[in-house]
Amino acid sequence: MAETINMPKLGFDMAEGTLVRWVKQVGENINKGDVLAEIETDKATVEVESPASGVVLQHMVDQGTVVPVNAPIAVVGQAGEKVEAAPAKEDGKQKPEAKPEAKAEEKPAQQPTVGAAPSGQAAPSPTPAQPATTPSAPAEATGPVKASPLAKKIAKDNQVDLSQIQGSGPGGRVVRKDVEAALSSGQPSAVSRPSTPATYAQVTVTQEDQTVQTTRLRQAIGRRLVESKQTIPHFYVTHEYKMDALMDMRKQINAYLGDNEKVSVNDFILKAVALTLRQFPNLNATIKGNEVIQFGHVNVGVAVTVPGGLMTVVVKDTDQKMLRQISAEVKTMAGRAREGKVKPDDVDGSTFSTSNLGMYDVEDFIAIINPPEAAILAISSAREVPVVESGQVKVGWRMKSTISVDHRVSDGAEAAQFMQKLAEFLENPVRMLV
Repeated sequence: MAETINMPKLGFDMAEGTLVRWVKQVGENINKGDVLAEIETDKATVEVESPASGVVLQHMVDQGTVVPVNAPIAVVGQAGEKVEAAPAKEDGKQKPEAKPEAKAEEKPAQQPTVGAAPSGQAAPSPTPAQPATTPSAPAEATGPVKASPLAKKIAKDNQVDLSQIQGSGPGGRVVRKDVEAALSSGQPSAVSRPSTPATYAQVTVTQEDQTVQTTRLRQAIGRRLVESKQTIPHFYVTHEYKMDALMDMRKQINAYLGDNEKVSVNDFILKAVALTLRQFPNLNATIKGNEVIQFGHVNVGVAVTVPGGLMTVVVKDTDQKMLRQISAEVKTMAGRAREGKVKPDDVDGSTFSTSNLGMYDVEDFIAIINPPEAAILAISSAREVPVVESGQVKVGWRMKSTISVDHRVSDGAEAAQFMQKLAEFLENPVRMLV
């Protein structure tokens, strides 16, 4: 019997998504778990897997269509099976949306999830969206020649005769790119060359403003940042951790692992956070009305830098996994996120988030809570600094970390106790291995 496949809900705040590409075409065989289509949400481009096996009998929406959550998108059944015609598209719901030839957020580079900084995994820098064309400054007449102020300045600095240049701006005005084109081509009628060679190189500085269109991901981050800061009463607790033992243990472990298997400082932190949360269920929770719901699973989210923003990938049941497994999962999911190929399960279900700026030599920072969670941990750099122990000054590894907590769910004393208990794992890392 034919099965209708609907637009999945990928995250608690998702209302619609854009069907970017059909991976399986009508008439092709498909197995349960095969990728059927790619869906673009505010957070990422996600691969949607088929929940059924058979033949793709019908595509119910076109590529580039914006589709509400739970609306039908395809039918899978047996070859030759009859299917009903696709339902009429509702106004304002499934509208064709032209897909740009290249979107910045779909290209691998570099962050919210909101308020979150990149994970402890190495991350490339954010790639901005393609800049929109910026109108040239209003033309100013110089006799019969219309030229923008910047075009006139460049022309004056480089001894260019504007009257000899064909303008490409509105009304035939000469704009910056016209002057630069004349300079680069050495147009003899326009460019006057001095008889004596110049003794220095002429540098052209662009002084026009540029407008950069924000990505859907950046827009979503902005909305959720505002929601989080306006509706959640944040408070913050900072603790400094002794990292000498952990750094030594990491070095010993990595000596036995291949290059692709080495564990990071962040992997240790994720494991330590998960084990500590087991003792503080109030921070592994969410609030609904007058009730606090303490999650049964400890699913730690890891903020990852992606083109155009940040995304949180989720290590499910982090407290029950070995360091190598945590490390492998984070590497795999972060890689998919940066390539715009995340799976729904990669980004769904976090109960507590972490945000790590350690790779950027950051001493301390705070992060904004990722709703609907109750807390987030901001992790700074592990650094070798002068420390005093037993009255003696020596060099030691130290790392600061700050927890942001929803004051409706918890108080400062509980957050401080959480940070103290976290120290027991980070400063004695062998406890995470037994």
